[in-house]
Amino acid sequence: MTRQHLSRTRRSAIAGAAALAVVAGVGGAAPVAGAATAPGPKLNLIAASTSVTLDRWEGSDGVYLELGTYLTVDGGPLEFQVTRKSYKDPVIARQIIRDGKKTRTRNLPKGMVKDFSGLRGFLETTLTDASGKVVHKTTDTFCPNNASGRLRPDAPATSKYPESCPTNPFTLGSVWGVQRGWATNTTMYDYSRPVDLKAGEYTAKVSVTKKYRDLFSIPNKTRTVKVTVRRLTDDGGGAGLRSAAGHSGHTAMPGHSMPSAPAAGHAHTYLDSRGADAPVPPAAPHALASGNRSARAADGKGQTDGSRIAPALKPNAERPAGRAKVPDVPKPDLRALPAWDIAITDGEDGDIKGKDYLAFSANVWNAGPAPLVVDGFRSPGKDLMDAYQYFYDAKGRQVGYAPAGTMEWDARVGHEHWHFTDFASYRLLTADKKVAVRSGKEAFCLANTDAIDYTVKNANWHPNNTDLATACGSRGSISVREVLDVGSGDTYTQYRPGQSFEVTDFPNGTYYIEVLANPSKRLHETSLKNNVALRKVVLSGKPGARKVTVPPHQLINTP
Repeated sequence: MTRQHLSRTRRSAIAGAAALAVVAGVGGAAPVAGAATAPGPKLNLIAASTSVTLDRWEGSDGVYLELGTYLTVDGGPLEFQVTRKSYKDPVIARQIIRDGKKTRTRNLPKGMVKDFSGLRGFLETTLTDASGKVVHKTTDTFCPNNASGRLRPDAPATSKYPESCPTNPFTLGSVWGVQRGWATNTTMYDYSRPVDLKAGEYTAKVSVTKKYRDLFSIPNKTRTVKVTVRRLTDDGGGAGLRSAAGHSGHTAMPGHSMPSAPAAGHAHTYLDSRGADAPVPPAAPHALASGNRSARAADGKGQTDGSRIAPALKPNAERPAGRAKVPDVPKPDLRALPAWDIAITDGEDGDIKGKDYLAFSANVWNAGPAPLVVDGFRSPGKDLMDAYQYFYDAKGRQVGYAPAGTMEWDARVGHEHWHFTDFASYRLLTADKKVAVRSGKEAFCLANTDAIDYTVKNANWHPNNTDLATACGSRGSISVREVLDVGSGDTYTQYRPGQSFEVTDFPNGTYYIEVLANPSKRLHETSLKNNVALRKVVLSGKPGARKVTVPPHQLINTP
């Protein structure tokens, strides 16, 4: 996941209430003309409760509008495929309508969907105070992918759709959906902008906007919810409650990210500060001796960017070298995305004070049709694991493996797990595409942090290791399995050590950030022709006050 950037599978306690309240909501709605005979899903907006209480903690900027409104889906699933052919092309959203064994599609109106975050302008919310004055009004995007609860006992037991909508600027394809017989929470949390409401009583009115009511034949009903905002202070047990409740008593709904410290070294969303890591320790003894985190030479010595050559693996009784011939079965296809979140910073802990650093976020993803599975095996007392890539046939049966480099233990605070050393590398290139500097990024803990394209063949809409909680082992691990599933990518943000180039004394001008997947070609892939991505940047300013301009990458204007 961006990286954006935590566990997305927790469910609010209000979802349980919704499963009870939703049933009454469906039965009480009068369908619009023609809706009863129209094929496809039957949609309705309901409120799980007539009143909610929101806590505002002393010192906070406001509250988050968790109003407990839901979109119910029955008669068939609500499903969309959202794609773009390339970064030169606009996003196209298609509704997939299933009627028994028949399936048809229809394009949503042009401009209605501009990115992969959801249906723009779907929900209108208005809050009035006790005097009837409007104190807040907003029109929000709706992400269907949060599977909040079932409507009735005979509904499908699980939702097959993804649990969130992508936020990566370089996403290529997404699937949105709500299972038939399920309800999904309509509240879209923007945790960077809480609503500034004083303690008191309010009335919230929530409705689906007209363009979506007309498009999906949703009944024209406004749901009213009484809102009580209470002010809480930190005293006694209040501090512990505040910590558990996240300042406003909210919990993350599936599909909505909350700000938090990153899990085990990745960052997925809204990191509040940089420098979460301890000072960078000296190079590990297995790193090449002449390494330099900011080496300008491209002589291949001392590489610490993930592309260094690991020592050859010697077979032994415990550690066979793998099959001589890699089996002819489906394999992963690693692809690099252009860098983003590009900025000039003063570096991370362990960097040189007073220097200018060009920081960035980067992602390598798997276009499939098979997952990347890498296992590390450790000999007792060793700081390196031998890494092997595993292969599976079309039925999922393991049919072979091959040496794939090494894994090393990263002891830095915020990491503290095993990193695979042959996954990706970063370089800053000059205008004529020659290497100017290598990144200090050494190795990677693989995780499915971002949904990049869930429309590719064999995409896994429910990858397991999305937050690194168990993905990359502990100090005492004897073996580790790291997986990059089909359709997902692994993002490291600019807030991690090594995600930058020291550019203090660089001449002003044009450069390119290069992200390179599988740099040593140790991993067996479907194709090696799509492993490089470049992002143009322009440096200006003076040492100690450098600036960077990031031109759009085709239609993507995220710097």
